[in-house]
Amino acid sequence: MSDLTVTILMPCLNEAETLAFCVRQAVTALRDNNVEGEVVVADNGSTDGSQKIATDEGARVVNVPTRGYGAALIAGIEAARGKYVLMADADASYHFEHLPRFLPKLDEGYDLVMGNRFSGSIEPGAMPPLHRYLGNPVLSSIGRIFFRIPVRDFHCGLRAFRRDPILALNLRTTGMEFASEMVVKSSLAGLRMTEVPTTLSPDGRSRPPHLRSWRDGWRHLRFLLLFSPRWLFLIPGVVTFFVGVLLSLWLIPGPQTVGRWTFDVDTLTYALGLVLIGAHISVFAVSARVFGTQEGFLPPNPKFERIFNYINLEVGLLFGAAFLLLGMGILGYALHIWHGAGFGNLSPQRMLRLTLPSATCFMLGVEAIFGSFFLSLLGMNRR
Repeated sequence: MSDLTVTILMPCLNEAETLAFCVRQAVTALRDNNVEGEVVVADNGSTDGSQKIATDEGARVVNVPTRGYGAALIAGIEAARGKYVLMADADASYHFEHLPRFLPKLDEGYDLVMGNRFSGSIEPGAMPPLHRYLGNPVLSSIGRIFFRIPVRDFHCGLRAFRRDPILALNLRTTGMEFASEMVVKSSLAGLRMTEVPTTLSPDGRSRPPHLRSWRDGWRHLRFLLLFSPRWLFLIPGVVTFFVGVLLSLWLIPGPQTVGRWTFDVDTLTYALGLVLIGAHISVFAVSARVFGTQEGFLPPNPKFERIFNYINLEVGLLFGAAFLLLGMGILGYALHIWHGAGFGNLSPQRMLRLTLPSATCFMLGVEAIFGSFFLSLLGMNRR
C-alpha cells in the first residue's frame, strides 16, 4: 500500500468506445481537486483493445481472468493502492467529477458512501422505465426492510468506500449482485453508510449493456433472500405454523359455519398441513442461520447465540418426546372411543378429528428430534 488518498476503479469488458473518455474524466477529477490518487481499470478479458486504451490514458490495468462484474471489482479493490476507492462503470453513464461529493463524507468517518440517482438526476434515456419504476425501488425497499439499510438507492454503480473495511467483508459474489452484497454486508457488519446525490447519463456505447434486467434482477433478489433467513424462512414459517394451529383448534371440536360456508375435516386436514409446513420451514430458518454464521456468510448474532444457552439438543429431544407422547395419548383416546362402540363403524368425521391431530403430533415429534440432532451437528464448532 502507498499513501495515495483514492483509487478510482472501473470494471471493464470491451469498453473501447467510452473508456478513454472515462479515464480522462477521472484523471481530471483527481488533478482539479488536488487529490493524490490513481485510476485503475479492472479488465475482465476485453478483446477490443481496451487494455491499451486504458494504459495510454494513464490508468493502471489489472487483468482479471474470472468473468463477472463482481469478480472484476473484487480484484480491483484488492489491487487498489488508495486509502479510499471510488468505483463506477466505464460506460460514460456516471460522472467522475462528482468525486468531491464523496471524499468529505469518507473523511467524516463514513465507511461507504453511495450515490443516489433519484435524489440527484436521471437524464432522459439513462435508465429504462422497468429499472426506474420497478426494479430499483422494489429491490432497494426490500433491502431496507430486510437489513435496515439506511440508503435508498443501493444499486447505484457510483459509490466510494474505505478500502480496508470493505476488504474485511470478504465479498464473494462474481456477478451483478455484487452491488447488493457490498451494501448488505456493510449493514450487517455495522459499517457507517450515507448517500450523496449523483447524476446518471445515457451510456455512450453502441452495443447493448452487459446488464440483463430480469436475470440480474432475480440474482439481486435471490441474494437478498438468501442472506436473510429471518425473512426467507423464520417469519413465513412462524406465521404458517400459528395460522395452522388456530384453524385446527377452531375445527377440532366440530364443523364450523361462517355465513354460507361450512368448514369440516377437509379444512382441518389442510390446517394441520400448515402446522407441519410451518414447523419444517422454521427448522430451516434456524439451520440456515447456524450454517451461514459457521461459513462466514452471515455475521454472528448475539441474540441468536443466547438462544442456545437455553435450547440445546437435550431440550429438543424432550420437546420431541412430548409431542410423541401427546400423539400417543390422542391415539389412545381414539381407540377408547372405538372400543366403546364395540370396534364397529364410527363416523369418519369424528375419528378424523382425533387421528389427524394424533398423526400431526407424531410428525412434529419426529421433526423436533431429528431436527435437534441436525442443528446440534451444524453447531458443533459454534463455540
